[in-house]
Amino acid sequence: MLKNDKYILIGREVVEEPSLTDWGRWMQEADRRVAKTKLEDDTVISTVFLGLDHSFGEGPPLLFETMVFLSDSDGGEDYMRRYETYEQAEAGHEKAVKIYVDKISEDESS
Repeated sequence: MLKNDKYILIGREVVEEPSLTDWGRWMQEADRRVAKTKLEDDTVISTVFLGLDHSFGEGPPLLFETMVFLSDSDGGEDYMRRYETYEQAEAGHEKAVKIYVDKISEDESS
């Protein structure tokens, strides 16, 4: 079990980074995006590696996040989910895409 609150990715593997300096440098330089999808109505679905544990001590580290930004919103997000692993983040991104593609289809058929 990971015990640190700062992490980096090596490939798709989450690695603890005890050095704040090294972690900060990595966060500035790394491509932390797991996936980004822009739908036909300009809704954006983004999944990223956070680099910090967002479980706040409740369960395993949550290090990835998917957020949905609706095209007709005031800039806020409409949907947010967090995950432990890269693989869960990828699957969560695809799930969010499906939810919102289906929602667009429903709205168009109404």
